[in-house]
Amino acid sequence: MAPVPLQSEESNRLLIIRPDHLGDVLLTTPAIRAIKAQRPQLSIHVLCGHWSADALAHFEEIDQVLTLPFPGFQRGGAAGNPYLLALRSARKLRQVGYDSAIIMRPDHWWGALLAYLAGIRGRIGYSEPGVAPFLTVARTLRHEHVVEQNWRLAEAFVDMPLPGEIHLKFPLQSADGKQINSILADRRIHDGKPIICIHPGSGASSKLWFAEKWAAVADTIAREYDAAIIFSGIAEDRAMIEEIGCKMSAPIHILAESTSVGELAALYRRASIVLGPDSGALHVAAAVECPTVALFGPADPLEFAPWGDARRHAVVSSEIACRPCRILDWRDDKRDYHPCVRDISVERVLAEARRLMMAD
Repeated sequence: MAPVPLQSEESNRLLIIRPDHLGDVLLTTPAIRAIKAQRPQLSIHVLCGHWSADALAHFEEIDQVLTLPFPGFQRGGAAGNPYLLALRSARKLRQVGYDSAIIMRPDHWWGALLAYLAGIRGRIGYSEPGVAPFLTVARTLRHEHVVEQNWRLAEAFVDMPLPGEIHLKFPLQSADGKQINSILADRRIHDGKPIICIHPGSGASSKLWFAEKWAAVADTIAREYDAAIIFSGIAEDRAMIEEIGCKMSAPIHILAESTSVGELAALYRRASIVLGPDSGALHVAAAVECPTVALFGPADPLEFAPWGDARRHAVVSSEIACRPCRILDWRDDKRDYHPCVRDISVERVLAEARRLMMAD
């Protein structure tokens, strides 16, 4: 039987399915931009969670952002029966009409099932258990960075090796830059003042560091570089940030809760360095060419470290033998049993921060 063409002449619409949160979604964008460069007439739609739509709205290569409460990805709530949701969502996708879909998350069987139920003829993804039966084009997953994993699926779609280097770049908007400049001016942080950003929160508690350690790092950098210390985060991070601030002697500035992804990117573009645990914020920083120090524990830095020039991004981890276990949710265990991030020393984080500050 002849293979099904991935794109017919009658349709020019591609659906990319990516259910994850901010960091993983941003790591998909180099592949999306490469596809658009190879197929400029193609209309690219991305199906993501509402939690990621704000970030994707900035990319002109994406023609439509669709949202869905993906089962298993909503923090603090369930999406109901996953099979009924798949059936209802598939009907809506049929009405739009797609010839091809790329399931960017390697193990996302639900997204592959959705594409199958929607009658999408070309379904591209990785040949992982539960996913492969729903695919028409299946690639073997390699142990490499997520950016590269996504790139290989883009190459499968265009049916050729994509040219050039892989760049992660977040498109900055002038309005976001003006808003951040206004906020900094209100806080009397002038243009010549070095800005050090710390984003201490993460989606998994196993990735969090001790408040007193962040306080020690922040105080030392503020003193050595005469820097303004800005903590970024979401609403749920405020209590943690305030706890850190209570342990510090240097003044701090908090930008949390209402900061959009675009404003966060504009802030990081102004910063000398961004420090934090493995999280989407570190990928935002890398995407605006800001140096980063990322604390890694259960996640694999080979797959998830900030993407870019390795000389401008440092990964710090403990020497615990089971790292990386790749298990982020240990809800039934005490955090004391999973010290992979909290065992990282203040001295190691400071050493990497100083190295990057001197090199930049």
